[in-house]
Amino acid sequence: MLSTDQGLASVEDRLEFSRHYSYLNSTQNRFDPSPVTGNLGMKTWRGLSRRTLRVDSSVRWSSTTQKPANIASLLKSSAENDEETSPEIEVNGYVRTIRKQKRIAFAAVGDGSSLQPVQAVLTPDQALSLSTGDAIKLRGKWQKCPPGKAQTHELQVLEATKLGYNDPTTNPIQKKYQTPEFLRTLPHLRSRLPVNALVLHLRSQVIGSITNFFNKEGFVQTHPPILTSSDCEGAGEVFTVSSNASKDSAQKSDDGEVEHFFRTPKYLTVSSQLHLEALAQSVGNVWTLSPTFRAEKSDTPRHLSEFYMLEGEMCFVDDANQVMDLIEKMLSTMATELQESHTVQQILQAKASQTSEEAAEEGAVTAEELSRRWQGMAQSNWPRVQYAKAIETLEDAVRQGTVFQFTPSWEEGLQAEHERFLAEHFGKGQPVFITDYPIEQKPFYMSKTPGSDRTVACFDLLVPDLCELIGGSMREHDLSAIQKAMQQRGMLRELTPEQQAAGESEILEHKLYEGKHAGSLDWYLDLRRYGSVPHGGFGLGFDRLLCYLAGVGSIRDVVAFPRWYGRCDC
Repeated sequence: MLSTDQGLASVEDRLEFSRHYSYLNSTQNRFDPSPVTGNLGMKTWRGLSRRTLRVDSSVRWSSTTQKPANIASLLKSSAENDEETSPEIEVNGYVRTIRKQKRIAFAAVGDGSSLQPVQAVLTPDQALSLSTGDAIKLRGKWQKCPPGKAQTHELQVLEATKLGYNDPTTNPIQKKYQTPEFLRTLPHLRSRLPVNALVLHLRSQVIGSITNFFNKEGFVQTHPPILTSSDCEGAGEVFTVSSNASKDSAQKSDDGEVEHFFRTPKYLTVSSQLHLEALAQSVGNVWTLSPTFRAEKSDTPRHLSEFYMLEGEMCFVDDANQVMDLIEKMLSTMATELQESHTVQQILQAKASQTSEEAAEEGAVTAEELSRRWQGMAQSNWPRVQYAKAIETLEDAVRQGTVFQFTPSWEEGLQAEHERFLAEHFGKGQPVFITDYPIEQKPFYMSKTPGSDRTVACFDLLVPDLCELIGGSMREHDLSAIQKAMQQRGMLRELTPEQQAAGESEILEHKLYEGKHAGSLDWYLDLRRYGSVPHGGFGLGFDRLLCYLAGVGSIRDVVAFPRWYGRCDC
């Protein structure tokens, strides 16, 4: 039993002890110490701490103990419930901080669902073995705090169990500020930090909102392949797939050449668009959220080697405005649904209370700036500006004194600095579509703008600060037109002497264009040979979207396990 006549170490000790003494006095005799955090002597505990701790399966919570879904839901229900004391509850989480005093101890416990932790009030014996980073299970009374506390409720712990071994002296996740660059070396641990955990929650909620949107719009979710035979973008920046077995001599032909697992080289997909076009002409409007891969040797905060693309294809549409209408509705619906959510409000709160070091990080934004992003995306009637008008606007800006590193011109295209200017100039906080780009700047599959031989019916969606977020177009559905486009880009091939000797020229005769064939893309042209329809679609960089919505400066910090040139950890 604790006694008030035993000297307390400090004024703070005395204040805390007086506030909690009545509770401790009433529960001390009822406390059933756990095998790990009970009344173990220091000598015994030090002996145990040298071995990996094991959970004692004999520990059982009372059948009346309630277990909230997570700490966020517990805190939310407490804010809505004014009861002095709730039934016994169980809380699982990690110790963020612990403060041990002579007569009492306080632990901040989080589980990744909220910035705010649960404050747990423990006896010195219960807290004896605990340190920052420990995974614990607590059972106790959820009570309103005494007056003057920052939090409204706290957990008066009856029973505590340390669930696993943790070495606080070598744990790399510390309470002090740690740079994003350092945390990227710990992708398996950095998501335990509250803000990083919130970004993962945001990802889940954005996926859920968009999935519901497409369900209501009658789209079919599909799973296109990750392994492909072609590079849809034509940029050649692809990862070639090979098996470990290909290094074995058993996988070599008689002439010593490696025999490919799939007979010919295959690649990790750079886009699901081509396969979505095939599926759209089978089941109607389709969409996917799939991993994509680019072998770009770029080291920028906007690029990854592995990332997720949200792509959609619409059949029986003949105007790019119909595709843009869908995109605007999708993103504005999502933003409207989520901007008042617990997760978004927590992210805004984190921005409002960020430290000077966090505010100085590259690409960091304030809470006010991030709130404007959500508000701008939730609005409707986003501006749509033709490429020609965009170039004219940039040239006017130069004449009026704006300095760009790259001189804007029709032929050279839009650089990131130009996109930022246009997003601010036309969007004024909203996303903005730039449409009808020069035909030379876009891939072969885009159809021409009606009435123009210089531009294609396409668009990019620009957002303030981040620049390009989405690209889309009408797809060329006329066979001869797309064959001509491929021919102009050098994508068609002559038949090899071996193919001619094998008589393939006669077999492929109906598929040849000026004596040439499309190789691995011949199946894609089949979509134009056999019942093609007008159609269009888009691709959204999903991780870039999360960067924008979370106010994170680098795409590497919204992906749990980022991969970029030279780095593929875990």
